[in-house]
Amino acid sequence: MGVFTEITAGVKVSVETFYQPTHSNPAQSHYVFAYRITIKNDSENAIRLKRRHWYIVDSDNTRREVEGEGVVGEQPYIAPGETYRYVSGCNLNTELGKMFGTYLMERQMDKKLFFVKIPEFKMVVPSKLN
Repeated sequence: MGVFTEITAGVKVSVETFYQPTHSNPAQSHYVFAYRITIKNDSENAIRLKRRHWYIVDSDNTRREVEGEGVVGEQPYIAPGETYRYVSGCNLNTELGKMFGTYLMERQMDKKLFFVKIPEFKMVVPSKLN
């Protein structure tokens, strides 16, 4: 599927997705995907990821919102030039869907808050690509 990337205020967010057939149950409309997020701080300021806000959309137009502190239980500090990477997952009720959203970042020098866009990315069961 490739890599989906978005840059906001010098912060580059890239996403790769992976279908998880061993955790999925298509007979019960349960499809599990993993995604790897890479956040590269190309700005001149150290930042901390404070919150996440996701929109998850199934192909039947079921929409969910997920909001909370940090990512995978962390509020990572990312110095200029550094990269933070994590893996998380999502379950869908259909064979394809998409996610997008924002991270709320805090610039460490003055505690200024700003949003960074998470690129919209698709999750597709591989057999659907044929």
